[in-house]
Amino acid sequence: MDNANKLTLEQEFKLAIYKQKIYKLNDINIKKHLIATLKQMMIKDNIIKYFIKNSMP
Repeated sequence: MDNANKLTLEQEFKLAIYKQKIYKLNDINIKKHLIATLKQMMIKDNIIKYFIKNSMP
């Protein structure tokens, strides 16, 4: 199996911490947090695309 998509031990630990925090939130807070997280992921994707596009000579 390809190891490229596996999480590191540190990432697994952070994920467990986030899971604990999320389970304590109510529905409104979960929705707000999810929207903020998705926005951050889109911004991250845009930054990666920008650097890939501008790193080519």
